[in-house]
Amino acid sequence: MKSNFYQKIIYQLVSNVIIFPIYKLLFRGILVGRENIPQRGSFILVSNHGSLLDPPLLGHALGRNISFMAKSELFSIPLLGFIIKACGAYPVKRGIADKSTIKIACEKLSNDNSIGIFIDGTRQKDGRVNKPKQGAALLAFKNQKLLLPVAIINSHRLVRLRFFIPFFTKIVIRVGKPINPPKVSSKEDLVMLTSYLQDSINNMLD
Repeated sequence: MKSNFYQKIIYQLVSNVIIFPIYKLLFRGILVGRENIPQRGSFILVSNHGSLLDPPLLGHALGRNISFMAKSELFSIPLLGFIIKACGAYPVKRGIADKSTIKIACEKLSNDNSIGIFIDGTRQKDGRVNKPKQGAALLAFKNQKLLLPVAIINSHRLVRLRFFIPFFTKIVIRVGKPINPPKVSSKEDLVMLTSYLQDSINNMLD
């Protein structure tokens, strides 16, 4: 109980002191579809992935403490490691297929903590969803939690150089309508839901 309390305090501190200036001032971030964010209970955020900054930017913009799966090596990067850990991220070595990662994700959801999953499992150079994994759909079935499709636009090209001068790209985050979890976990159902999530996110990117 105390750990959750301190986690929320640290999250709010990091979100407001570190992430807010980056999101609002550097990248002029805006959020579209705030009304679609569930205000009660936990859910599974499913997003495209273009930058290492996606987890803190998404967590701050949505105003919910969302725990993202993150590659274990990211935790050793100065500042970034501190930020993602403070925001509730947990290390993963082999993505959603790792049994220990699934267990951690299920525990967080059962304790009313929302989690975030990058559906491709890794960053994409074009910022779109190209080869989605079925992990999000499977977790939704196991825990009977809503899936929230979210598109983060331009995160794959945050900084551009012109005559050696950095220009920061505007970030737009679009939140789609929540999607009910599947009632069965057949391969066909998981594939169909995953494809639907892919289309939902990519459509918001266009």
